[in-house]
Amino acid sequence: MKVTEKKVQNPHDKFFKDTFSNPLVVRDFVENYLPEPILKLVDLNELEIQNGSHVDEELSEVFSDMLFRTKINQRDGYLYFLFEHKSYPDRMVALQLLTYMVRIWNQKVNKENHTHIPVIVPMVICHGEKKWKISPMFSDLILNFDSLPEEVKQMIPNYRYQLYDLSQFSDEDIKGKAELMIALSVARDIFKKSGEEFLETIFKAARALAELEEKETGLQYFETCMRYILTSGPRLSREQLNTVIKQLEVTYKKGSEVTMTLAEVLREEGFEEGIEKGIEKGKSEMAIGFAINRLTKKFGIMSSEYREKINTLDLNSLEMLNYQIDDFTSLDDVRKYLAL
Repeated sequence: MKVTEKKVQNPHDKFFKDTFSNPLVVRDFVENYLPEPILKLVDLNELEIQNGSHVDEELSEVFSDMLFRTKINQRDGYLYFLFEHKSYPDRMVALQLLTYMVRIWNQKVNKENHTHIPVIVPMVICHGEKKWKISPMFSDLILNFDSLPEEVKQMIPNYRYQLYDLSQFSDEDIKGKAELMIALSVARDIFKKSGEEFLETIFKAARALAELEEKETGLQYFETCMRYILTSGPRLSREQLNTVIKQLEVTYKKGSEVTMTLAEVLREEGFEEGIEKGIEKGKSEMAIGFAINRLTKKFGIMSSEYREKINTLDLNSLEMLNYQIDDFTSLDDVRKYLAL
């Protein structure tokens, strides 16, 4: 299976990769969030980022991934991060994740002539609007799995991924050093908070980064965060943006300069007049493509009648459609939902 490099597709992807491409942030996350029995087998001094992505191109708008090689139980192993950035949980994420892990194993066997496959620790980080209520066990995708005879269960691959649902993290749940804490806070709040509520998230990030000894690193990461917030977060009014700039002049002068520069650049690109509409349009286009792709995989090629109707749905209806696709058993269910 070919593993390809992907250009950054969206700001969620860019923010995740800009943050987790720093091995120190990854180490910080692993130390704070991996269960102790797993953590004690992982050699944190051997963390090495691997190039490439294993996510299908059509799903790259809703999933990002990063792979790190290390030693697990004193042998080569991998930590695999799948970052899910859409507003509703995907019931089939365990299947997608298994697909990606198999691609990694195939690469080791076919390209590197391994005689054994390495341990992969799969982790899913999500930050949608809705609470993740889906089981992390692969076997729960199979109806009545528990009632099957042991002889049948033994023929079915099964695993559990580590789930981190940021939407349910309290401030106390967010641990680690400055960059990790800021990344998790911003990712948690990006879908949940209003513009006014988000101001405190910005101020907390500024205070933490202003205290870093490596000032240049802190400033660069603050720019990464502010770019993500201004393009993907709740829209800040001119008054709120001015409040941010004035507050930062007191607590983080260089952060104030970064914010003013970014705001000016985005304003020139249509931040004031059109960025909210552009974001809404982009989300709708992504949801349309995702729905058609999933329906096609499940029921075959969609007729123009279905496609045209899906294209007319508003964003809320599209998100609900994507949420319900797993429950559809036939095209009649789709037809009824679309009122065709």
